[in-house]
Amino acid sequence: MDRYKCMICGYIYDPKFGDPDNGISPGTSFQNLPDTWVCPQCGAPKEQFEQI
Repeated sequence: MDRYKCMICGYIYDPKFGDPDNGISPGTSFQNLPDTWVCPQCGAPKEQFEQI
C-alpha cells in the first residue's frame, strides 16, 4: 500500500500503521480513510496529501 505525505507539515500516513489515535486501524489504505479524516499533526484535509 502506498504512503501519503502531508504537504503542509510533512506527516506521512503509512497504511501499515494506520492512525489508531484517531480510530483508523492498521491496514487502512489512504483511499479508504473517511472524508472527514485530517492530518493528526496539523489538521490539514486529505486533499493536502500527496502520494510518495
